[in-house]
Amino acid sequence: MSFLKPSRTFLSPAMQHQKILILDFGSQVTQLIARRVREAHVYCEVHPCDVTDEWIREYAKDGQLKGVILSGSHASVYEVDDKAPAAVFELGIPVLGICYGMQTMANQLGGKVEGSNTREFGYAEVRAHGHTELLKGIEDFATPEGHGMLKVWMSHGDKVTELPPGFKVMCSTPSCPIAGMADESRHYYAVQFHPEVTHTVQGRALLERFVLGICGTRADWIMRDHIEEAVQKIREQVGDEEVILGLSGGVDSSVAAALIHRAIGDQLTCVFVDHGLLRLNEGDMVMDMFEGKLHAKVIRVDASDLFLGKLAGVSEPEQKRKIIGGLFVDVFKAEAAKLKAGTGGHKGEDGGRTVKGATFLAQGTIYPDVIESGGAKSKKAVTIKSHHNVGGLPEQLGLKLLEPLRDLFKDEVRELGVALGLPHEMVYRHPFPGPGLGVRILGEVKKEYADLLRRADAIFIEELRNFKDEATGKTWYDLTSQAFTVFLPVKSVGVMGDGRTYDYVVALRAVQTSDFMTADWAELPYALLKKVSGRIINEVRGINRVTYDVSSKPPATIEWE
Repeated sequence: MSFLKPSRTFLSPAMQHQKILILDFGSQVTQLIARRVREAHVYCEVHPCDVTDEWIREYAKDGQLKGVILSGSHASVYEVDDKAPAAVFELGIPVLGICYGMQTMANQLGGKVEGSNTREFGYAEVRAHGHTELLKGIEDFATPEGHGMLKVWMSHGDKVTELPPGFKVMCSTPSCPIAGMADESRHYYAVQFHPEVTHTVQGRALLERFVLGICGTRADWIMRDHIEEAVQKIREQVGDEEVILGLSGGVDSSVAAALIHRAIGDQLTCVFVDHGLLRLNEGDMVMDMFEGKLHAKVIRVDASDLFLGKLAGVSEPEQKRKIIGGLFVDVFKAEAAKLKAGTGGHKGEDGGRTVKGATFLAQGTIYPDVIESGGAKSKKAVTIKSHHNVGGLPEQLGLKLLEPLRDLFKDEVRELGVALGLPHEMVYRHPFPGPGLGVRILGEVKKEYADLLRRADAIFIEELRNFKDEATGKTWYDLTSQAFTVFLPVKSVGVMGDGRTYDYVVALRAVQTSDFMTADWAELPYALLKKVSGRIINEVRGINRVTYDVSSKPPATIEWE
């Protein structure tokens, strides 16, 4: 999956999957379309909308392309020139337009799109018309008149006001008479609403109907089978050369390390930079897993004093991020220089094997769901901030880049990790930011603060894992998508027995998310909060008050910073 430019196909010809092409017009939810297609076990790629007709024809030449999806956009078709390449409509394969994708399809095929005084953002009920193949049998409820209705999520200002020749109305709302259109003879379909978001109740069924039913694509994109493909691809790319991987302890680098080690064994060396801002015992757990259980070569660099020294006196969160990220790169680069091939590089014998020195730098992943969306050459897309890369390192080190997870979403990375034998609780643990405790400590980062926070945070996570929700039978750790403790550099009066204390405050944070767009604070049971608070105050000397944060997103951020 390429997001900034058309890329090489991920799979070698010997293991080609049938595929869906998603053309990106710049909407943040484009990535969700791809996720939903992947959830149907269908391989897909996202490419910018401004690829050429020649590129489209070349892409389809192998016969594996079974359908095209045109994504949404923040723009208006009558104000910008972003449109689908004409070749898309010459391939003779099904096309699905979503939101802007519907509007550009209408505009390009002879219909009309206009702005509207009545916009639709949020929940809507859409009436289905015409018993089209796409919507047949898919409904949330029926009206007394027998009309099938869908509960959907709308996000548009413009709308199609005239159908292109050959199309009929597929669905409507009172304020949007053409909320969907279809040309069944050519298998062209388009909807004004967003089936990719979970707010559209039947969205998954609709997308599966398109890719599996109408396009007839094989559902063969399965992570356990992908291991063999990925291993083969890594071996073909690396050969007998050596690879360096920066191991952070996060899910991405961990899965990448396990996969690459499966492929090339001791040709891989992992460099684990311990910045002293990890969760409790996390560094030891990383070493135990990769060195102890996988028997991978891991160099652990204890750089905690260096990081804490550089962070002294710095309280602004973005500045802290930059310092931590920059130092990580510097330390990793210094270690990598000792291992790479070339002058002064790593050579010699290792267990009877000739060590030539590394020529590849491996990278965990750049998530398709958080990287800049719509990397069109026009640069009109709205971008999503991402820090999931080692920008510039390959060039700086003079190494080739190995990205075995580049085409995978976060959920797929996790599935792959479990299939590789990594512990479920490790792979499915809550995400933790690269800067670690550095952005969980408000204000200046001090060792004293980090040590207190680490212990308080560990208690919170432990009790979330222990406390079950009776209604679901799941633990509150599983019911939340992210939970952590935040250190507040203020002191508060407390009472311990007959004495007064004057110690620090921590705040607990837990959120539940849907898609990647919506987060809300988790309504943790009072009994759980009471247990956590009591344990932290009793067991962590230096903290005497615990609060619970109930800020939602929007308007608050997921992370405290």
